[in-house]
Amino acid sequence: MASQQHLEKMQLRQNYRNLWHTDLISTIHRHPLYCCFALWCGPCASYMLRKRALYGDMSRYTCCAGYMPCSGRCGESKCPEFCLCTEVFLCFGNSVASTRFLLQDEFNIQTTKCDNCIIGFMFCLQQIACIFSLVAMIVGSDEIQEASQILSCLADMVYCT
Repeated sequence: MASQQHLEKMQLRQNYRNLWHTDLISTIHRHPLYCCFALWCGPCASYMLRKRALYGDMSRYTCCAGYMPCSGRCGESKCPEFCLCTEVFLCFGNSVASTRFLLQDEFNIQTTKCDNCIIGFMFCLQQIACIFSLVAMIVGSDEIQEASQILSCLADMVYCT
């Protein structure tokens, strides 16, 4: 049932009327300093953006902005600052995409096809890296752990594009 609601929400975003002031492709040209900051400290940028999207009111914080199955089940209300910090470091790709979805839904900003491709590819890389990391822990393989780290790094680079 929840996945059906998320699918409907994604389809609804295609009909939003507003556009981003700067799309993902133009960002590096229009905001080079912020792009450098995001490149060197992606989790810090993600943390700041989510806090800004919540207007500094951390009582509104929910893990992954309510878009993931774990949302609302992580004790966010007790220590939202710590939970957001944990989210941006452990679930970086989900954190970035969730903040984006939060802003889109609040301001009725439509998704472009290019944005969907970049975000979807980043999401896939991050999820595969997570799976590799879990398998590496279970099996005890350094090679699989290294592959996980490479995939995670690639996901971060895709985010920075």
